[in-house]
Amino acid sequence: MTPHAVHYLPIVTTVLSALFLVALLRHWNRRRSGPHLLWWAFGMFTYGLGTGLESTITLFGNSVGLTKAWYIAGALLGGYPLAQGSVYLLMRRRTAHWLTGVSLPFLAVAALCVVLSPVRLEELLPHKPAGSVLAWEWVRWMTPVINLYAVVFLIGGAILSALRFARMRGEGIDAAGNGARALGNALIAFGALLPGIGGTMAKAGVVEALYVGELVGLLFIFAGYRACATAGAAQPARVSAGEEGVVDTLTASTA
Repeated sequence: MTPHAVHYLPIVTTVLSALFLVALLRHWNRRRSGPHLLWWAFGMFTYGLGTGLESTITLFGNSVGLTKAWYIAGALLGGYPLAQGSVYLLMRRRTAHWLTGVSLPFLAVAALCVVLSPVRLEELLPHKPAGSVLAWEWVRWMTPVINLYAVVFLIGGAILSALRFARMRGEGIDAAGNGARALGNALIAFGALLPGIGGTMAKAGVVEALYVGELVGLLFIFAGYRACATAGAAQPARVSAGEEGVVDTLTASTA
């Protein structure tokens, strides 16, 4: 296969994921607290691992091991750790622990099933990753459950935070800072949608759409993070009495 420019995009996404991972770890190191930051850092690691495996498969060739590793890192772990970060940021610690206790074993079982699944070698494409390689088709039905969880808590959490900060801005509370936080969370919500859209198109055979969606989506998420972080560094977010402890998704306090 002769690679085209789009086939190199996962390399760019992997590098960007690494930069984002470093930024999150530095953020956590300054605070020395916040499990949400560690979950997001883990999410950036798995995001970059998934796109790195895509690069290897697309440019150098495929194998059963590479495809299964890509499926676990990308399809199962692509959004889950980021969603868990939002869970720990936006919810009470006891609720976050409970959701982790329910979702993490399910994820572990799904990953184990991917490892153990027989394969259809005739479905193994030489330069494209595809979940259709898994002979246990029912395993692939576990993925939408995990993805729905990610949509609800990652995208839903970002939308909720954007609306809250937009309302606070409208009430004249730190208008500039909360405006930036509202915009940042809106960017995160939009960016988190794009890999899912690309993944849907990849199932139809247009895997290049996934590569574009992953990169552009991560750019939006990173931009949203920086907008929130900059506003948080300038002045920590204020919350009303009914929202005590709730801050913006993907960081608000860098102090």
